[in-house]
Amino acid sequence: MRYRNPLPTVDIIIEMKGGGIVLIERKNEPGGWAIPGGFIDAGESAEDAAVREALEETSLKVRLKAQLHAYSDPKRDPRGPTVSIVFVAEAEGKPVARDDAKSANVFSEGELPGPLAFDHDRILKDYFRWKREGWKVFEL
Repeated sequence: MRYRNPLPTVDIIIEMKGGGIVLIERKNEPGGWAIPGGFIDAGESAEDAAVREALEETSLKVRLKAQLHAYSDPKRDPRGPTVSIVFVAEAEGKPVARDDAKSANVFSEGELPGPLAFDHDRILKDYFRWKREGWKVFEL
């Protein structure tokens, strides 16, 4: 029997000092713009994976501020089921694309690029609503 359990991932919404958030343009399929993130390695905490993935994809050293929410729709990633723990972090400097990022830029809510990969449009809508309204966004 082959198990198809979801793989654990992280996504990191990086708030830049001075305004805006960092998004990367993906080198690999599925293409599009995305929140920096990736798979949690064996023996690694979700928090450590978030810091590592942010550095690998954007060259930014981040400070985690909050855990926003977990996203687990089985269809969120066309490569297979994943569960993403989304963190909010802060950084300063200029993002530089590395690893599997083709480019990295800073965007404000009103100027998000498209298309967004995975379910990142939903995550970013939740994030901007959370910034305006607080934790009540995630009442179950």
